[in-house]
Amino acid sequence: MTLASAYGPTLPTYNGRPDFAFAEALAQVPSKVKDKAQKTAKDFEAMFLNTMFSQMTTGLKGDGPFGDTVGTGVWRSMLTEQYSQTIAKAGGVGIASDVYRSLILQQAARS
Repeated sequence: MTLASAYGPTLPTYNGRPDFAFAEALAQVPSKVKDKAQKTAKDFEAMFLNTMFSQMTTGLKGDGPFGDTVGTGVWRSMLTEQYSQTIAKAGGVGIASDVYRSLILQQAARS
């Protein structure tokens, strides 16, 4: 029996190759820790996207969905926050999976 067949069809991959270190770490870490790491990774990605979208819209003035009023900045920040959370929940841009992998590997190394 090879190492790949021992994990079955659910062997995780990293950069297109089997990720045996991550598979071993997943086996060592309790499911409660995995769930918390998954949420933390998605929250981190949402925060990153929010920062990116905020920077993209800082120079916008005048015409736009909110015009040029006093409350434009508040509404625009709320809109970018919702955009970032929605994109992160829908799969994001790939940051969450790498953060999750790193968190799980760190947790496994501690145990």
